[in-house]
Amino acid sequence: MKKVILTGDRPTGRLHVGHYVGSLSERVKLQNSGNYDEIYIMIADAQALTDNAEHPEKVRQNIIQVALDYLACGIDPEKSTIFIQSMVPELTELTFYYMNLVTVARVQRNPTVKSEIQMRNFEASIPVGFFCYPISQAADITAFRATAVPVGEDQLPMLEQCKEIVHKFNTVYGETLTEPEIVLPSNKACLRLPGIDGKAKMSKSLGNCIYLSDEADEVKKKVMSMFTDPNHLRVQDPGNVDGNPVFIYLDAFCKPEYFPEFLPDYQNLDELKDHYKRGGLGDVKVKKFLNNVLQAELGPIRERRKMWEQRIPDVYDILREGSKVAEAKVAETLKDVKASMRINYFDDDSLIQ
Repeated sequence: MKKVILTGDRPTGRLHVGHYVGSLSERVKLQNSGNYDEIYIMIADAQALTDNAEHPEKVRQNIIQVALDYLACGIDPEKSTIFIQSMVPELTELTFYYMNLVTVARVQRNPTVKSEIQMRNFEASIPVGFFCYPISQAADITAFRATAVPVGEDQLPMLEQCKEIVHKFNTVYGETLTEPEIVLPSNKACLRLPGIDGKAKMSKSLGNCIYLSDEADEVKKKVMSMFTDPNHLRVQDPGNVDGNPVFIYLDAFCKPEYFPEFLPDYQNLDELKDHYKRGGLGDVKVKKFLNNVLQAELGPIRERRKMWEQRIPDVYDILREGSKVAEAKVAETLKDVKASMRINYFDDDSLIQ
């Protein structure tokens, strides 16, 4: 059986460091591992329209921005197929068939859907398209016969729902769909990076993100304003590293080689944490170190992005070609699905027998 990856992002804004450690860097590793036969990376514009229907221009403008972030992070169009969701209409048809296999109560119980509805203050006025988001996501995953889906931890309930749909379809219509496995980041700190304000989630709508496209001075400004331990008021006070965003970011980004380069007084991150915990280490010193670490990590990404910004027509061509490849792949799956459901009327003479 082929090993296939399907993953992607909603184009509702530029991508940030939470996306990078949560899934983008993992995708690049998987892409370059040579362990996968096919890799599809989707710019989920149709899903972005479920809560931006009145502002399609916002989604439209961000498609190229997300593509630039992908290319800047090292997604290689020679190895991975980058495509636009709405350019593959077969995905919508699959979603429609899957809707009959899921109850309203089941979607309502999905924790990711619950928290997203709460975050967007939808309450009773939930757009149907947004409500059906997990079903659409199941269609995306199964359409490519994905065996692996690298995502952040918050997407686990979506994958569970996808597996249920696969199981139900295969039970009712016969073995047709492939069940996917979720691939979480190996570094626990990367599972969910908090916002720079200490809020649980980095989110475009909360304005607490460090973007991959931020200039060096902007990154520095954001790092120096970061929330830390509120009880660490003076340098000599003992500090808490647990739940402290500055240390969570260091857990996610810091490499051993950054100590001799930027902070030679310490051998490693454990030493730095110990000093902070016993007192005598100020937040400013730790933040300056984090800024150096982030500049080292984000600098090459920023430079690659600027290079691609000079080649927008090439980015457009990559998306157009990728969408063609994606559509051909999904058309094969849809053909199998309709055959299993016996709704392939003109391919099957039994309709008239």
